[in-house]
Amino acid sequence: MTPPLLLSVLVLALAAAPLRAAETELGQCADSTTPADSYFYKKHHEPAPLPQYEQLRAQLPAPILDEHPPWVETYWKAWQLAFTNFNEPAPGSGFVSQFIDASFNQNIFLWDSSFMSMFANVAAPLVPGISSLDNFYARQHSDGEIAREIVRKSGDDYGYWVNGACRPLFSRLGWRDFSWNGLSNRLPVTYQGRSAPLPNPVLTLDALNNPVLAWAELESYRYTGDKERLRQVWEPLRHYYLALQKYLQKGNGLYLTDWASMDNSQRNPYLQDGGTAIDTSVQMALFARQLGELAQILGIPDAQRYRDEADALARTINRQMWDSARHFYFDLTLHGERAPVKTIAAYWSLIARVASAEQARELVAQLRDPRTFGRHNAVPTLAADESQYDRNGGYWNGSVWAPTTTMVIRGLENYGYDALARELALNHVDLIARVYHNTGTIWENYAPEAAAPGKPAQADFVGWSGIGPILYLLEYGVGLKPNAAANELSWTLESEGRVGCEHYRFNGHVLSLVAQPASGVLHLRQLTIDSDGSLKLLVHHRGRTRNLQINKGRQQFTIW
Repeated sequence: MTPPLLLSVLVLALAAAPLRAAETELGQCADSTTPADSYFYKKHHEPAPLPQYEQLRAQLPAPILDEHPPWVETYWKAWQLAFTNFNEPAPGSGFVSQFIDASFNQNIFLWDSSFMSMFANVAAPLVPGISSLDNFYARQHSDGEIAREIVRKSGDDYGYWVNGACRPLFSRLGWRDFSWNGLSNRLPVTYQGRSAPLPNPVLTLDALNNPVLAWAELESYRYTGDKERLRQVWEPLRHYYLALQKYLQKGNGLYLTDWASMDNSQRNPYLQDGGTAIDTSVQMALFARQLGELAQILGIPDAQRYRDEADALARTINRQMWDSARHFYFDLTLHGERAPVKTIAAYWSLIARVASAEQARELVAQLRDPRTFGRHNAVPTLAADESQYDRNGGYWNGSVWAPTTTMVIRGLENYGYDALARELALNHVDLIARVYHNTGTIWENYAPEAAAPGKPAQADFVGWSGIGPILYLLEYGVGLKPNAAANELSWTLESEGRVGCEHYRFNGHVLSLVAQPASGVLHLRQLTIDSDGSLKLLVHHRGRTRNLQINKGRQQFTIW
């Protein structure tokens, strides 16, 4: 397998490589065109000035956390870097909205964009966040496929991940290693227990992975309460789900992936030729569950259908991929044998509510076990007792990544492990702040054993790494979590010092909240709230919850 540093160079080089004419002949698949009347409502972009950090800084949410000044300093560095990655669509690209991009190469990535939208939500509508996904919906193919990587300048699917000759599903770079020779590979998928789907897909397996768009949309909805947005993305999401069902599901009811889910992971060789993956399988259960949630919000009668599909897939996953002796979920080889490698992919089972309470307890035990995932920095992507675990990171063989850590945290909350979720979140915030202090910037991923960037990792990466210093700081450091649909804000007060946020934004409101010790009385807290409108505030402090009605203007409360 190519060493991780060479892998990074290869990925960057691939993005700049010219396409061969023989591999870019579109139109041979029945569903290969991106129609002018695509499923997404927005067809054109109206050019506008990009937001500028210097002009908007005073309007951004401004966290107050006197106990941790380095965390707040890192928060502002993350925003400063994020503003350098806002983009206006290139003429002729077919992109329809301004967007944030990781600037990893000359392409935009579905996975990156989905996670970047999650921290950008806190500043909606000042900056482009969830609108970044518009450009993927606008380039969706008529059969529902969406490429995970699209060329920023042209709006074309990245050429090497296009099935130009319209063959049955195959992977370009496969499952084992990465090399320049891989560019000409056509490594076919073996469909066991079912016939290969027809017509053949527009894209290769390299382009069809990690379906997290619905999750990103629901995260945005928590902050904005924008039901109309959900109505606009329903059809793109529904067709995307159906396309992945069609092309990635094997006869055993589980789902395929290749290198593209976890680049150089030790698990990849076990997926050779069409093994089924715990992450992709559970992500499809999550997708179905979230389509059910969206349908219920929108009053669409299909809600129960998607919930039933999620539950049926969960039963299949638990029957085939859970190992009761090893207390963990594992990928399956082409022949249905459980792979031996423990990776972070198993924890998608928590966010998708696939695991039972007992299975969740077993997974949590692994998170706390220093022999596996309970390392100095949370959470490594490969268990520490695996042979290829790299103390320095090694990309997907041990590095700590914001997307997977976010998945773990949200999953833990589904099962009531809120204290552990907060612990892991603040561990990540502190790690990023310490590395920022040492290096002056924010990185693509981090080492699991030291306050250092992973090896390899790209610098100035905001990028999904903005999730930690921005989203985690506000939700777990300050303690603010919105429920815009209910016009409700939850504030968990853990800090005993001065804590809060100025210019906090959710559901169209802008408000400032500050909690500080009341003089002379231990544990007494004085809250000062300035709001531009009415909302419900739930304050959680020392085991009690206070339900406060906030009205327009300034209010003060004293709580124990």
